Amino acid sequence: MTKKKKIVLITVILAAILAVGAFTGGYLYINRFDAGEYVQAVLDVSYKNKTDQYVEITGISEEEAEKIFEDNLDATMEGFESSQMPEHMLPKYRELFRDIAGRVSYTIGEPEKQENGIYEVPVIIKPITLFSDTYETFQTRAQEYAQEVTDSVMNGEEMPADEEMQEHIYQIYYDVLKERVDSGMLYGGARNVTIRVTKDAAREFTVDQEDMDKLDSILIESVDAGAEDPLS
Repeated sequence: MTKKKKIVLITVILAAILAVGAFTGGYLYINRFDAGEYVQAVLDVSYKNKTDQYVEITGISEEEAEKIFEDNLDATMEGFESSQMPEHMLPKYRELFRDIAGRVSYTIGEPEKQENGIYEVPVIIKPITLFSDTYETFQTRAQEYAQEVTDSVMNGEEMPADEEMQEHIYQIYYDVLKERVDSGMLYGGARNVTIRVTKDAAREFTVDQEDMDKLDSILIESVDAGAEDPLS
């Protein structure tokens, strides 16, 4: 083989290697997307403030990812901010809900691609039963406080102001929840939810909002149906 032919052959081989490498790299990038991993990342960033995987998949900044979690906490706190809760108690309730959110339980299953190109991702949830578990304890302590106030007034003491009693009730509720959280969260039986995911582009995805709302509604159980709002 002449020197010229060797050079041509080497050039062809190098071109082929580069072409295969470029194809393989592109193929791996396109197919490294896993709908299950994406759902895992969405749930982690939304509830546990774990941002690494979400940042890697979507390409957004760390600050933008952290804002997703904080926005969810803002939404949780809206009800309390519009209530009669004293303003100075809001930060510790927010921190408590941050802790609760971090303990939600979900396990991502194997995604299945449907004919319409949508991925269906099964998620197994074990709902936190904190609020229903502590409802009776809160009611008992609130009634005990009411009896203490009644006895105090009957003995000639001045009736506490409404604001003072309201603050005391919020403190009781906080203490009851915090004690349960610190002693170990309890969970209900496993429930199945399917999350539908559409891949719009290499790093752009859409999660079905109705599916997410359903998942969100059962991650943490509310007070038993028919029971009054503990703080009403």
